[in-house]
Amino acid sequence: MERQAGGRAAGGHLQAMKNIGENLFIVILAFYPLRHVQWGLDLMDTGYNYANYTYMGTEHMDPMWLFSTWLSNAAGHLLTKLPGGGTLVGMNIYTALFVSLLAVLCYLFCTKKLNIRPWTAFLGEMAAVSLCWCPTALLYNYMTYVLFTGCFILLYYGLTKDRKGYLIAAGVCLGANVLVRFSNLPEAAMILAVWFYDFLWDREEKQENRRKSENSQKPEGFWRKLFRHTGWCLLGYLAALFVLLGMIHIRYGLGEYAAGITRLFAMTDTATDYRAVDMVRNMLRDYTENFYWLIRMGAFLAAGTALALFAGLLKIKGRAAGMVKRIVQAACIALAALMAGWLYYRDSEGLRVPFCTLDFCDYASMRRPGILFLMLTIFIAAIRVFHPKSRKEDRLLGSMLILVIFLTSIGSNNRTYPSINNLFIAAPYTLQACFAFLSRYRDKKISRVTIPVFPVKCILSAFLIICCIQFTGFGIKFAFAEATGVRDISAGVDNNEILKNVKMSEEKAQWMSSVTAFVKENGLQGQEVILYGTPLTLAIPSLSYYLQMPAAFNPWINLPSYSYEVMEADLHELGEETPVVLLENASALYAEGGRQALAEAGMNESAAEAVAEDKKLRLILNFMEQHGYVQTFRNEKFSIYQCETD
Repeated sequence: MERQAGGRAAGGHLQAMKNIGENLFIVILAFYPLRHVQWGLDLMDTGYNYANYTYMGTEHMDPMWLFSTWLSNAAGHLLTKLPGGGTLVGMNIYTALFVSLLAVLCYLFCTKKLNIRPWTAFLGEMAAVSLCWCPTALLYNYMTYVLFTGCFILLYYGLTKDRKGYLIAAGVCLGANVLVRFSNLPEAAMILAVWFYDFLWDREEKQENRRKSENSQKPEGFWRKLFRHTGWCLLGYLAALFVLLGMIHIRYGLGEYAAGITRLFAMTDTATDYRAVDMVRNMLRDYTENFYWLIRMGAFLAAGTALALFAGLLKIKGRAAGMVKRIVQAACIALAALMAGWLYYRDSEGLRVPFCTLDFCDYASMRRPGILFLMLTIFIAAIRVFHPKSRKEDRLLGSMLILVIFLTSIGSNNRTYPSINNLFIAAPYTLQACFAFLSRYRDKKISRVTIPVFPVKCILSAFLIICCIQFTGFGIKFAFAEATGVRDISAGVDNNEILKNVKMSEEKAQWMSSVTAFVKENGLQGQEVILYGTPLTLAIPSLSYYLQMPAAFNPWINLPSYSYEVMEADLHELGEETPVVLLENASALYAEGGRQALAEAGMNESAAEAVAEDKKLRLILNFMEQHGYVQTFRNEKFSIYQCETD
């Protein structure tokens, strides 16, 4: 009795320790996404989105982007009303919580439903969060991931438990996602997973019935089940669209919405990378280009496998066999280490680009390992889908993961980057499969030939170690700013409430301090502004948010998706209004002295040509000339112009 009581006490203690560990994992996953909320000043994407949230509406936003990302803009607008929502750090915290939600939700799903071990799920979620290169300010991305993941989980529960409530809710998630970002429409292809599972269920039921007597109850037919499941999903999808479009109709009118979405389809004339064909082609190009590395890694694997096969053919027995085995294993480990070293090796005259670098402030540190990790996930999922002994639940899971990886990148012009940013279920799934293979899989004998597995384990282990180093380093060091990583956070700005407690470079701090002082001294806060950066290179839409100056019509005029014709019409609609004009200095130099001024400033010929030939810039300069604008402020980066009569 005492021994049993002691065993129960020990078991209870172990369970308590396990619960503490799992709760600690959840706490870490909740707070890890907040690690960089004070890092860096981004003049482009971050402040642009926060400006749209702050000044949401057709008055200060491009209607095309307002309506194509309406639900994310509405959510961001609500965040600006919360305590601290009027500061950059406060908004970074609120938007980062969407990543926290993703990490915790997927950790619980992986551990509770998919039976992935807690520490494996934790490592996977940490890797997924570390690979979130996109600034959290872009809620149209992170709300997409949240709702897409919600759909994934609800579909899995709904199909495996045959619950209509889950299927309706999954449809609601996808329907709402169309209003988060209109280009999420292709996510409706998740219905393929529903049809695939129903097909598997029907085949399994028929096989089961053959084993039973003819008097057994006849199961529900395939087509009836398929239409029932599809109908529940469609009901939720249409219900979400009906409710959200109704809200838009009440606030703006469906005519305004239709006009904005119509322009979205037309923008591919100027923003060609948003064409459906180009988006798919660019995504697939990443995978095909990565075969360069996969083939060379395969060469190391082939060498190790050939060595192991040769040793097996020698038919050595006794102590010598053990020695030969250890020699072969040591050689395979050496080959894996050599492969890892080769992948890090950079030769400017040989390889065009490295597989990865140790500069963790750059995308190159994680990009190619990330794409190869996606390929590994697709490979593992495909094996589960097509393996004849796989359970239908495992096949469903594999098919859904493949769909998520491909669909996440469709609708974006960022190639495979969005899929790398959305590995919250894929990363734990892949790690679990890899760890299971490394710990359990043994050599397989086929027709008297033993196929060695140890070389595969060595190469896979080397790749996973590389991923661990690269993903961890990237997660710790990388913070987004102007589409690159932040490298200097040694200074701050004291006179700008929006930028309070933000760490940035000394140079940016000087730019922002001086322009903020001028704006405050001259009472320009709250006045409308036209912002224009260097054509084709650096835009400055974030200044609308940082300086608390709403855009006259669109804060990011540089975007190719914002056409010249629309800009011309927007300027014409201003009539006699004369908003403040704020130019990045390359544009300002051209305004003052043409190409000669750009050449004297040291700008290279191609960049100077881009400035001189920029039609949008000429529109702004013509507008300024017509209304008698004069320069009232200039620092090392920005120039401000105001109408003389103001």
